[in-house]
Amino acid sequence: MGVRDHLHSRDMNASTTGDSTPPARPPGVFWLYLAVAAIGLVGTAWFNIRSVVEPSGDTFFAAWFANPSVSSLSIDLLIVAAAASIFIIIEGRRLGIRWYWVYVVASFVTAIAFTFPLFLAVRERHLARTPEA
Repeated sequence: MGVRDHLHSRDMNASTTGDSTPPARPPGVFWLYLAVAAIGLVGTAWFNIRSVVEPSGDTFFAAWFANPSVSSLSIDLLIVAAAASIFIIIEGRRLGIRWYWVYVVASFVTAIAFTFPLFLAVRERHLARTPEA
């Protein structure tokens, strides 16, 4: 059974049982995403400020690949950031969230650790206010 078949059968089961009510949004998820965004902003800003005040001698991007461990983390971050950016664009368009592209642009200036959970908070608020979403 493929993904489409699974989703279709789930929709069919809901319609045959008469249960067309979407599941309730979990309470507090909006605030949880905002807390994660705040931690992401403060945590990354702290180290970004330190890198300016206490330069290591490497350029910013050279430090991303200073050794195999850091290189692994850097590639991990880049792939997750790419996936998050794609999700933000697709989901922002799908749901009609205004200014969705700002989260992607802001991630280059701040951090994806801040902008992605912030987008998720805005998305959660949007879904809670939209009955058919």
